[in-house]
Amino acid sequence: QVQLVESGGGLAQAGGSLRLSCAASGRTFSNYAMGWFRQAPGKEREFVAAISRSGGITYYAESVKGRFTISRDNAKNTVYLQMNSLKPEDTTVYYCAAKSVPPYSGTYYYRDYQYDYWGQGTQVTVSS
Repeated sequence: QVQLVESGGGLAQAGGSLRLSCAASGRTFSNYAMGWFRQAPGKEREFVAAISRSGGITYYAESVKGRFTISRDNAKNTVYLQMNSLKPEDTTVYYCAAKSVPPYSGTYYYRDYQYDYWGQGTQVTVSS
């Protein structure tokens, strides 16, 4: 079992920045590929960014590419989402997710059903 706790959400102005953190506990963090998703009320969950277990490979949704950066610190059991040039349409709840992967895996995952564990979410609101 892995517990994930997001933090860092809040209110930002358009063009501003926020950094989300997701702290993991319960199992060896480096055994998991990680991802960030977001979901607005009444809408489907949307992929944002993913990172391999080592952090060497990242992948982004087109809507955030060039603005958001996913990273991880395996020593701190934490994955981050640096969000720059925020837009009002980035307003929603952001979730981190973890997927158990083999030791040799360098893969990322971008479909929500592939993930095993989810955090409770953190609200991001971008004002225009």
